[in-house]
Amino acid sequence: MSTPATGGTPVTLTERIVPKGLSRNPDSALSRRIEQCRAQGRPALVGYLPAGYPTVEESVEAAVALGRNGADVIEIGIPYSDPVMDGPVIQAATTAALANGFRVADAFTVVRAVAERTDAVPVVMTYWNPVLQKGVDEFARRLAEAGGAGVITPDLIPDEASEWFAASQEHGLDRIFLVAPSTTRERMDMTVSAASGFVYAVSVMGVTGTRDQVSSAAEDVVARARAAGAERVCVGLGVSSREHVLEIGEYADGVIVGTALVRALGEGGPEAVGRLAAHLAGRE
Repeated sequence: MSTPATGGTPVTLTERIVPKGLSRNPDSALSRRIEQCRAQGRPALVGYLPAGYPTVEESVEAAVALGRNGADVIEIGIPYSDPVMDGPVIQAATTAALANGFRVADAFTVVRAVAERTDAVPVVMTYWNPVLQKGVDEFARRLAEAGGAGVITPDLIPDEASEWFAASQEHGLDRIFLVAPSTTRERMDMTVSAASGFVYAVSVMGVTGTRDQVSSAAEDVVARARAAGAERVCVGLGVSSREHVLEIGEYADGVIVGTALVRALGEGGPEAVGRLAAHLAGRE
């Protein structure tokens, strides 16, 4: 809903929340990689793994295996004690990482390894409290120095992101916000305007987890994000097979896989992550 400004001129939610001149980072490493995939006629493969699971060293090797076997973008998750979006497989993994002494600095170690040892573009996925505890500008600086390209923030809405707008702009990081089937048109416009790199389209309501079929709502969410001006939209939640990748790739710019990779890591170590990545990428 628009609100009246001085003199009676309507002001949209986007105009109230998103600073004028906020960069959309059209030439960022993340944007470039997704555009390269588009030029090749395929969706970007985006893989998620939590830092520190089962150990920091193994999470490094798993992320490297993911990058060397077909992942274009790698989300390094920061374990958090009170997740609101993670399903049971990822919750169990992040709980184990925390029990093993994970620290936020360990995530930068994994990011640096991905940046230095693979061609994949590393980003971080984190709930907002760990960023606040580290300090928003300090977190952004450390991530950029490690070679990270951006941050996915599942529980941060643009309305509360003024510090993140400033820090991401200062350190050249992409801001990846989420949209869902429940997102209103006004909030879709605002979120797309605030995001850069790509918009993360949640295909189902609820927590993460593999599913036999991709929600029919996914294509609609992508279409609505594009109508709001999103240049790149990636779909996550429920992706677990090569068939899902091909299906979603018909209408989205990227396909996000998390739970299936975390399960593979827990059951078979970094080698299993590499095998699954190759399958998802169509390399086998």
